[in-house]
Amino acid sequence: MKKTLLTILLSSMAMTATFAKTAVVYFSATGTTQKMAKTLAEEIDADIFEIEPVHKYTAEDLNWHDKKSLTTIECRDPKSRPAMQNKIDISDYDTVILCYPIWWSYAPKIVYTFVESQDWNGKTLMTFCTSGGSRLGKSGSELAKIAQGCSYKGGADFTRTKAADMKKNIEKLLK
Repeated sequence: MKKTLLTILLSSMAMTATFAKTAVVYFSATGTTQKMAKTLAEEIDADIFEIEPVHKYTAEDLNWHDKKSLTTIECRDPKSRPAMQNKIDISDYDTVILCYPIWWSYAPKIVYTFVESQDWNGKTLMTFCTSGGSRLGKSGSELAKIAQGCSYKGGADFTRTKAADMKKNIEKLLK
């Protein structure tokens, strides 16, 4: 019995250490990514931060059929960096899990704004997306290139994933 209790205690402590000083940072325009990020943060007991744009995206802004919609224009401009309404400080975190929707096969440009505003030296980065049809693709590795000094562990599309599976995926990436 003592061995079993010790094993449970040590496993619990190892899990706590695995997710110690972890931040889930997300951007969500429609609520889908927000729901996923909140579920993930609860599952791994991480702090959570929302990337808030100065300009809240409307349905018209998100209309990918319209070549003049705001998000289409942003995605076509590699230098586009929409302003953030809030400041997020990740300096106290060892691991950052970045969650975002996929727009036109890329992370939204406001996610680039966030990544470029941080010091990534010595941090572990993982990227997870939600998508209506695309997958993570190269979005995570592209963000990791900008997050100079980070250790990029990879990521996945969590659009249709249960919380427990999200946690298992993260544990696997951290090994």
